[in-house]
Amino acid sequence: MGFLSAAHVHADGYFGNFRAAGADVVGVWDDDAGRGRHWAAEHGVPWVESLDELFAAGVDAVVVCSETSKHLELVRRAAAEGVAVLCEKPLATTEEDAREVVDVCARAGVALMTAFPMRFSPPLVEAATLLGEGGLGSVRSCVGTNQSVLPIKHGAWFADPELAGGGAVMDHSVHLADILRWLLGADPVEVYAVTNRVLHQDEVEVETGALLMLTYADGTFASVDASWSRPHDYPTWGGLTLSVVGDNGVVDVDAFSQHLTTQGGPGGPLAWPPWGSDPNQGLIDAFLATARGETTPAVTGEDGLAATRIALAAYRSAESGEPVRLD
Repeated sequence: MGFLSAAHVHADGYFGNFRAAGADVVGVWDDDAGRGRHWAAEHGVPWVESLDELFAAGVDAVVVCSETSKHLELVRRAAAEGVAVLCEKPLATTEEDAREVVDVCARAGVALMTAFPMRFSPPLVEAATLLGEGGLGSVRSCVGTNQSVLPIKHGAWFADPELAGGGAVMDHSVHLADILRWLLGADPVEVYAVTNRVLHQDEVEVETGALLMLTYADGTFASVDASWSRPHDYPTWGGLTLSVVGDNGVVDVDAFSQHLTTQGGPGGPLAWPPWGSDPNQGLIDAFLATARGETTPAVTGEDGLAATRIALAAYRSAESGEPVRLD
């Protein structure tokens, strides 16, 4: 398999996951040659100067870790080569491009997975099982948080509206939007959102705080806090929590509570190194099984499109000050 760009911070983690799964990473291509060469040297993989060279090496699967606005062109090339695609989230910066990401793979008959690793988080899988078995009865409401530090230290492009499509909304609302689609088995019919730049206002020009309210056809509603609200010296990048309220009870999930607390060392004065389950590994294992033709995608391009539509609707709502209806 090969990497199409190393722009996204998740590329580092995915590389280790592919190696752990026994996959052969034949190379990395990046339109930023300096970044690509550095990443290749750091991970001990070949750097290739062109996409032609990478595909000539015989890759049968690729992971697209470029800036969001460049996803479509890379997915289009991979689909033309007939290889399976794992594409970072969100799928694109516009709904039209996100739809084309899905359609181009469908037309080429290649497998497309959206990189939503939280589908493979054991506590969330347990919650999904509980809901599926009717353990909570009818779900009435959900409260989710996906917060992090300002990600520009990993890449300035995360706060570039042309490359990323926006700020915290594009970066963090999509994970919970997808989890809710998975757990509830439905998409919202209405999105209302407010955003601000109270935090980090001297560092970026995009929104750093956001609160979304999603309403579903049966009356269920969910709130999503998608913010870059952690201070720079926070012990970890952030986290994801979800509370689901049903007729028969409440389930609370903290997806990143498995960590050690360390004082001093390379992590800084205080750090929370994770231990235990790794949802990224579940994602990569599932993708490789799909690439081998053993399974169908566990997280589809349609899932990625649905989450992208919610993020884009949130921007329209925040701009207008009114709820936005979704078809």
